[in-house]
Amino acid sequence: MARAMFEYTKTVLEKVSFNFELFNKELEKAVTRLLPYEVKELYFWLQEFTQNKPDLHKCLNLIETKKRSF
Repeated sequence: MARAMFEYTKTVLEKVSFNFELFNKELEKAVTRLLPYEVKELYFWLQEFTQNKPDLHKCLNLIETKKRSF
């Protein structure tokens, strides 16, 4: 079940990546719903996904902050 949520989160983030505010909102939701190790995985996925999307690089800070709290 948890793995399905992680995959669903990635799908949603890909679909809303055209809009920074939507992307950030969905990312915030994901960070609160995913398990700590999934948040770390999501961070690595985001690093790769946002490589060619400089406007989304700011979102990595949200995950870095949350990762430290685990």
